[in-house]
Amino acid sequence: MRVFIASPLYSYTGGRGEVEGTGATVAEMLADLDRRFPGIRRRIVDEQDRVRPHMRIYVGTEAAPDLDQPVRPSQEVHILQSLSGGRRRSPEAACSA
Repeated sequence: MRVFIASPLYSYTGGRGEVEGTGATVAEMLADLDRRFPGIRRRIVDEQDRVRPHMRIYVGTEAAPDLDQPVRPSQEVHILQSLSGGRRRSPEAACSA
């Protein structure tokens, strides 16, 4: 399967945003990635085997909040990381910009 990696995780994949993965579930696919890119799983999954709050995994177009989500070899998996921060602007300041 093709696995698309969030850019903050490129340091684990040698700068690659797309890698091949294997496994019948999200958990198995992450274990496969971690064998080839040590440490990447820990950035995606916490110590209780839950997807970290700022991470999202999609199998095809469906969100995969659990690691038991099945994955077919023909599917694409997207591993995304949310961004936060910045400065909140008042409505008046936003209108004048």
